[in-house]
Amino acid sequence: MKVNVQTPHFKADKKLLDFAKRKLSKLQQFFPRIVQANVYLRLQNSKEKQNKIVEILLSIPGGELIVKKDSKTFEEGIDECLTALERKLKQKKEKQRSFI
Repeated sequence: MKVNVQTPHFKADKKLLDFAKRKLSKLQQFFPRIVQANVYLRLQNSKEKQNKIVEILLSIPGGELIVKKDSKTFEEGIDECLTALERKLKQKKEKQRSFI
């Protein structure tokens, strides 16, 4: 699976990029045919504590899955997105099994 991480308007450190790639690679165990993952990390200009936006777009055969979460840290946002993506991938896999 190819992983692209985009961070507009700021430069992410290597630890954050490695964290995102390592976590996304774990999704392969739920749905092995993931083609590509695009991760967008953004900062929102506000005084709120939850000003970090994480958006993940997964390209899989037959479509795309998109998840977007706001959080206090990028790591927390990535974890929340991955939990939602795991659930969606399991649903997608069950749907495919029911058609066979």
